[in-house]
Amino acid sequence: MSGTNTAGRNRTPSPWQSWQWLCAARGGANRWVVLAVLCVSLVLVALDATILHVAVPSVTEDLRPGSIELLWIVDAYPLVCASLLILFGTLGDRVGRRRILLLGYGLFGMASAIAALADNAQVLIAARALLGIGGAMIMPATLSILRQVFPDRRERALAIGIWTAVAAVGAASGPVLGGFLVQHFWWGSVFLINIPLMILILPLGRLLLPESRGAADGPWDVVGALMAAAGVLAVVLGVKRAGADQSFLDAMAFGPLLLGAVLLVLFVRRQKRRAHPLIDMRLFSRAAFTTSVGCIVLAMLALVGLELIAVQYLQLVLNLSPLETGLRLLPLTFAAMAAGGTGSYTLNRIGPRAMVSLGFVLTALAVLLLTLMGQHDRPLLLTAGFVLLGFGLQTTLFAAYESMLSEAPAEAAGGAAAIGETSYQLGAGMGIALLGSVMNAAYAPGLADVPGVSAADSAGAVNSLGEAYQIAAGLGGPAGEALYAAARNSFVTGLHVTLLVSAALLAAGAVMALKLPKTMECQEATEADLDPATQALAPAQPVPAGLIPSPAKPDRALDGRPA
Repeated sequence: MSGTNTAGRNRTPSPWQSWQWLCAARGGANRWVVLAVLCVSLVLVALDATILHVAVPSVTEDLRPGSIELLWIVDAYPLVCASLLILFGTLGDRVGRRRILLLGYGLFGMASAIAALADNAQVLIAARALLGIGGAMIMPATLSILRQVFPDRRERALAIGIWTAVAAVGAASGPVLGGFLVQHFWWGSVFLINIPLMILILPLGRLLLPESRGAADGPWDVVGALMAAAGVLAVVLGVKRAGADQSFLDAMAFGPLLLGAVLLVLFVRRQKRRAHPLIDMRLFSRAAFTTSVGCIVLAMLALVGLELIAVQYLQLVLNLSPLETGLRLLPLTFAAMAAGGTGSYTLNRIGPRAMVSLGFVLTALAVLLLTLMGQHDRPLLLTAGFVLLGFGLQTTLFAAYESMLSEAPAEAAGGAAAIGETSYQLGAGMGIALLGSVMNAAYAPGLADVPGVSAADSAGAVNSLGEAYQIAAGLGGPAGEALYAAARNSFVTGLHVTLLVSAALLAAGAVMALKLPKTMECQEATEADLDPATQALAPAQPVPAGLIPSPAKPDRALDGRPA
């Protein structure tokens, strides 16, 4: 029996016995230890989604990528990750979630080294895509394990509050850490930070996370997984090309959009027909589940897209250093931590509907406040806007994730986690693509007829504000000054247009959230929900109801009735 001394009851357990008990125990604090490991994993993935943002000007200067290449450098990671979450999430159900997780850690470390040493844009894009594959291996496990380890909704709400706060810390501290590294080393160092985290998390994950599998009935639908991945990538590629060509009717944009839509429709139809689908589409028949997923997409769309543009504004318009830029974003981090820490209490008091709507409204107000930004630094305005932005978005993400996981039954936790993480990553990638496209469309017209600047130089300046500054410096004289001023003015104008579009999307999210339940309904877990494979790890002592994880059970249908 784990933790029991048969030779003598009074002998103090050795440190190794205590460590074994910690790794095997099911009650008490062990579930919080598991949560800590999951949070470290989440930091690893969230950090890499934003740490490159402050390095974009340095990457532009060193590698000289085109505007499309620059977009792919930034969003290849979240888009590839989003497209493969279903594939690796369901593969983990078959071969073991911890196994896929540890393989993801290894790939993440290797891709980070390649990215740090990249000497051209193409290599960097490929490395970012490999990072996306590693992230897709890592992320599905976090939510599915959290859902099973915390079956009691009140405890799970607290755990999700910690989880989302850590996600905010990882995403928002990326620019701070990235700014420090870029200022003191070179842009490739922003990727090397992943390697020490990998050295920490690999042994922790191997020792503390038990192997788990979901329902493995029937063959794994390889065709369906690839179909979903290709569909997501095609849709996003269409959106990116539409932004570059400024027309959704252009063949280069409309073609991928149509192909992606067809593939996703076929994927849904295929899953509905299969006896053992990758994703049980009956989840989407629940209005609260579908609404939560939509709210996650909109919230991430606003956060990541705005953050990238805000970083460029702080560095290229206000002329702040990378480190100063990261420090300016710290209020967003602290506000997000506060929202995550108080989320469980707020959700219990006002319910999911009011909480998600409130978060969207606060975020929209923050975005409208930031439209007052101009070509001169206004630190108090920026701080107030970032505080509202961080608190509002984290409030929305917390309540949406909690509602999504609670709406899905425990036996469908793996599929729900894959859908939630796909929504998170897809929203992030779409935010960069969509808001970046809006920004480019509003920025370009102001550089069309600059006095003394040739058409070729104007076309080059349209690619990015950083490139416009370089061309202006090369021209010198009145023409260079005119191009510099025109590019700066056009960027601020584009920023205002982008903020207004974002505010409209956030208002739509507040209306969408009205479909969520008014109150937080709790249901206690029972000991019957304990997986027999996990019972072997449990200590020989009673486990209180509400503290027992409820893994997937293949013999139950989605509505809880026997299949």
